Amino acid sequence: MCGARAGSLTDESGRPSPLAHRREAHCPGAAVTVREHRQRTVQPASHAAPAEPGQACRWITESERRGVRASSRLLEVAQVEPPADVAAAMKLSKGDVCLMRSQILLFDEEPVELVKSYHPLDLARGTAMMERRKVRGGTPRLLADMGHPPRRCVDHVSARVPTQEQYAALRMPSDLPVLRTLRVVYGDGERPIEVTVTAKAGHLYELRYDFSEGDG
Repeated sequence: MCGARAGSLTDESGRPSPLAHRREAHCPGAAVTVREHRQRTVQPASHAAPAEPGQACRWITESERRGVRASSRLLEVAQVEPPADVAAAMKLSKGDVCLMRSQILLFDEEPVELVKSYHPLDLARGTAMMERRKVRGGTPRLLADMGHPPRRCVDHVSARVPTQEQYAALRMPSDLPVLRTLRVVYGDGERPIEVTVTAKAGHLYELRYDFSEGDG
């Protein structure tokens, strides 16, 4: 019975979930490695603004301010046809491509977040974003320096069964969800200048949102 329910799970792409392949780990007698994790509260809004000139990206500086040793590892830089929800947010037609930068974020060398950022090619061409190396201060700082500062961000947050890629990259310990955020960053004239898809390890994060009177 313990394998039947796990085997029915699928990830967000419709393929069998990696949890289905680990059902034996949840059966009596199976060997399971359990690690204790401290859940951290993060405020997504605090990462939205560009980094200060010459500083590391906001995610790193905000984490270190809370006493966490944070780092990132660049995984891939490529021109791709984005997923349907990203293409819709970027107002791209079917078959259009954009720049994708993928990285893994780490707390004390433990992977906690898989990030894929998508940018319009006409903004990215000829810039450091096209190169397979880290951008000092992050792409928001670079875009702001290019005259495209962020004016508004919209987050779409959901709990998802992890994909195979997310499961492996985040070293998910068991049948836990990821917190998936689709963030659309708008510049002047409501133009999408960046769309970011993040998958946070659900057992490591709590999200905190602050609202003021009159916020829509």
